[in-house]
Amino acid sequence: MWTGLPMLFNSLAFGVFALIFFAGWPLAKRRPVIRWAYITLFSLVFYGWWDWRFLFLLLFSGGLDYAAALGMAAYPRYRKGLLGISLAGNLGALAIFKYSGWAADTLEQVLGWSGLSVELSSRIPAFMLILPAGISFYTFQSLSYTLDVYHGRLKPVRNIWHFFAFLSLFPQLVAGPILRAQDILDQLRAQPSTREADRWAGLVRIVQGLFKKMVIADNLAPFVQAGFGTAAVPDSALYAWVLAIAFGFQIYYDFGGYSDIALGLLRWMGYQVPDNFRQPYLASSLRDFWARWHISLSTWFRDYVYIPLGGNQHHLYRNLWITMVLSGIWHGAAWHFVVWGGWHALCLSVERWLRLPVRMGRWGFLLTLPVVWIGWVLFRAPTLSDAGRMLLRIFTPGSGWPGLDMNITIYLLLAAGLELWYAVPGVVHKLQGPRWQYAGPWLVALVFALTMFFRGPGAEFIYFQF
Repeated sequence: MWTGLPMLFNSLAFGVFALIFFAGWPLAKRRPVIRWAYITLFSLVFYGWWDWRFLFLLLFSGGLDYAAALGMAAYPRYRKGLLGISLAGNLGALAIFKYSGWAADTLEQVLGWSGLSVELSSRIPAFMLILPAGISFYTFQSLSYTLDVYHGRLKPVRNIWHFFAFLSLFPQLVAGPILRAQDILDQLRAQPSTREADRWAGLVRIVQGLFKKMVIADNLAPFVQAGFGTAAVPDSALYAWVLAIAFGFQIYYDFGGYSDIALGLLRWMGYQVPDNFRQPYLASSLRDFWARWHISLSTWFRDYVYIPLGGNQHHLYRNLWITMVLSGIWHGAAWHFVVWGGWHALCLSVERWLRLPVRMGRWGFLLTLPVVWIGWVLFRAPTLSDAGRMLLRIFTPGSGWPGLDMNITIYLLLAAGLELWYAVPGVVHKLQGPRWQYAGPWLVALVFALTMFFRGPGAEFIYFQF
């Protein structure tokens, strides 16, 4: 079965789409129902650009949770059953489209070890082996709504256009951030207004995101692909470490760039949502890293998995392991993602047990960064065995050094420098101050020109596959 590509933020198709959307937005946003319908219809076009047939999956997930939440309010005695239906429907769809192939392959291997030869993967319908773009994101977003209604933290919305405007909001639909209904439903209810400062801040965020994605992430991508894509692991521990660090920066600036563009577009629409990243590679501990990395997902697992299991109060380490392993499985249907989640669970457990954040203080990053980089090897390697070979090379120094292209060195230094630059207190705020009101547009234009000139090979956003 053929499917097209999602509408990339850095594509001409999206530029035309955004131009049409924002041309009509000043009129459409004036009345609530028209505003919600306008957002929903454009968002469905945006998602359907990839493959219109999977629109039914998005509509099914949203329709189920919209009805379940209304049912919880109308029939409180059936709240638990309605929540169960919501969980079964959403997680069931996720299991079918994201994990059925992996489950079949794993079961075949297990049965093969016992001497039974069974073909399961070949019997799975072809459409079930296609991973719908953004399914993990909008499924979790929709589930957070029914969970909040169930626990009394939120009242269900009555207008179905209002609900789908929240669920399908196109800037963050296929790769996050994962919005909470509590954060955006009230904003969608009120007529949005944008001041000049909002439009400027949105533009800065978008250009910043394009630079991160197209210049840093896309230029690191060929080096990372070549290193992880070869069967022969280079005979150099230093090269293996550089490869792990390069992927760490690639995925950060790829996903962080997407999030910046999404937040900038939302700012143009008149909506503000929390940041999804906050200089994660400057974290002083692993716990601090997860408070800075993919914040919308880490807080989702904290609020809807970790705390309900007992949090820090009961069976802390068990809860930690369950949460992190589930986070690994969320990222992909493969054992190396499971081990990646387990690696972080193990290191978080040791960190808490030894109270390393207290003992290490500001020097904690010296332990945190190597742990994260080793984890990225597990995350990026095509298979668990490939990850094992790469990790063996990391911890077994060799004599060879295959060389490192000067361009890759420059982009790695640029990535590290940009992370430090944004960590300077108030630097972004100062650039938006009155002293920079004339220089600012020229700087943004310069960054955009540099983005176009130094852009790397076009590549799909990494998190589209999750």
